[in-house]
Amino acid sequence: MADGATTIADLKELGREVNEAAEVGMQPAVWARLQPDRVAIYDYTGQDRTFGELNANANRVARLLRDAGLRAGDSVALACSNRAEFCDVLLGVLRVGMRCTPVNWHLTGDEVGYVVKDCEAKAFFADARISRAAETAAAQWPDLVLKVAIGGPIAGFEPYDTSLTPLDAADIGDPVRGYTMLYTSGTTGRPKGVFKPGVVYGAFQPEADRENDIYLCTGPAYHAAPLAGNVRAPLMNGLPIVFLDRWDSEEVLRLIEARRITHSHFVPIMFQRLLALPEEVRSRFNLSSLKRINHGAAPCPPEVKRAMIEWLGPVLSEYYAGSEGGAGFTVQSKEWLTKPGTVGKRPSPDAAKIINDAGEECTTGVAGTIYMRVPQTGFQYYKDEKKTQASRLGDYFTLGDIGYLDDDDYLFLTGRSAETIIAGGVNIYPQEVDNELIKHPAVEDSCTIGVPHDEYGEEVRAVIQLKAGFEPSEATRAEILSFAAASLAKFKIPRGLDFVDELPRSAAGKILRNRVREPYWAGRARQI
Repeated sequence: MADGATTIADLKELGREVNEAAEVGMQPAVWARLQPDRVAIYDYTGQDRTFGELNANANRVARLLRDAGLRAGDSVALACSNRAEFCDVLLGVLRVGMRCTPVNWHLTGDEVGYVVKDCEAKAFFADARISRAAETAAAQWPDLVLKVAIGGPIAGFEPYDTSLTPLDAADIGDPVRGYTMLYTSGTTGRPKGVFKPGVVYGAFQPEADRENDIYLCTGPAYHAAPLAGNVRAPLMNGLPIVFLDRWDSEEVLRLIEARRITHSHFVPIMFQRLLALPEEVRSRFNLSSLKRINHGAAPCPPEVKRAMIEWLGPVLSEYYAGSEGGAGFTVQSKEWLTKPGTVGKRPSPDAAKIINDAGEECTTGVAGTIYMRVPQTGFQYYKDEKKTQASRLGDYFTLGDIGYLDDDDYLFLTGRSAETIIAGGVNIYPQEVDNELIKHPAVEDSCTIGVPHDEYGEEVRAVIQLKAGFEPSEATRAEILSFAAASLAKFKIPRGLDFVDELPRSAAGKILRNRVREPYWAGRARQI
């Protein structure tokens, strides 16, 4: 705001107004009234949004959905890159009681179609840059009553701009708070929605500098952390965001200087790429505006984090949580330097527990499965009570991670569940890869694992047992990898493939993935 909240009383009144609006998903309307001409979104397409325009489009989206027959509780799928329309749609859904599922637009058409179908979407907004995937996805779910194309044509979809133009931009008179349902993959195949309808998004942040704070969204907005921290939180608090379409190290530094960025979210691979820039390039930019860079999604190698703190100062803030919620483990830079490698201090004795295989709580320094208290708002895996219950231990749940607490109650991660690969901060679930590889006529069985990679932490590798009559060869390897590329998203495709005579199995017949992985990690700790 141009004149800001100048007194404590003003700030309290503003906070009350924003938090009341949050109960019905209408925080953007507050900022549209107070600062209508301030830019809310700096868009890489050049189509910036002011707070007034953003709120107006959210109202139009809300009316478009209702006019199509959707009602509170219905589902809207959104497969869109980092552009202003993503926010239009998200904020429109959040004011009419519907649930918005942002979809990973890097997935294949069949994978997008699975999410659209599983979330039971009645409306589907899709970016024209994934037109083929959108068409494939829409064809798999006949219950869609509204299909809208963003940024260009998609066969069978209505154009976004012409759909919204005739609709009333005024605030809707009967708002109902909606919610998002993000998808997180399990370890046994298809992803599942994290169903949390009780969450209220975008609480007022009294500590924000409403004159100067500006957020850079470096990651995809469909991902939980960028969505929560670099899209919803700032926009709901009247703070502008800058959208980055794809990672470019030098461009990130340029934007930080040019826009005077104060807040952002990175993953460790981004740190590594920034540090890989020549010193003369890094020193060219004034980064003094930075106040806080949150990071998570994958643990950061201590030497990398230390180098970033030395470069940027104590602005790094690490967290440990998941889409489901978490115990609130966080650690700031100065604190981390006293406990290198930690992901934060347990906020209270009952916030999290370390449990061994016998179901008993571990003693200090002993690693076990990390269980965190289920958030007060709760969560379920959508339409999957079995998976919900499998993650629970009384009032606690686990993401499948392994770690220990030290004498001062700081958490250190020592491993991930055997099934999960983390490559450059992206979770990849081997069973999904195996489910495709096993379809190849030469493959008897497949065990996909993560192997060490100096830059990404891990990379995907398939270990294959061939059927009788097939011999290991470079031609067979190339054929299987080509087969995988036709059915898997690019980031899931194995970067290498090895052959074995027989895959190790338990007495119950389950492949022992840990045993397959062991030789690749011999002599080094697994980065998780």
